[in-house]
Amino acid sequence: MYDERELIRGNTPLIVLAVLRDGSQHGYAVLQEINRRTGASLTFKQGTLYPMLYALEDDGLIVGQWEHAQGERPRKVYSITPAGVAELEKRLKAWETFTSAIQRVIGGLPDAQPS
Repeated sequence: MYDERELIRGNTPLIVLAVLRDGSQHGYAVLQEINRRTGASLTFKQGTLYPMLYALEDDGLIVGQWEHAQGERPRKVYSITPAGVAELEKRLKAWETFTSAIQRVIGGLPDAQPS
């Protein structure tokens, strides 16, 4: 049986890094931005996102900094690092290769010519 969560799970780092490439955000704002960009067709739960943010931070791909505006609760704002930008570019190339290959298999693109 088809489960789209499998597609999301393997690509969560790519999605999160792409959102943070466009500007620093706190975790909930990342969720909202993914929802906005996908027209609500991809939904992440906090239980998926926050462990991913922590893992990306542990890997040095993003950095989190606590902010505390007066009258608001403290929140951690995440920014992509230069290593994160490099990783994002690597993942984008892999994604493009993968999706191109899948399109050829399902008939969306002409057969690839040998190099």
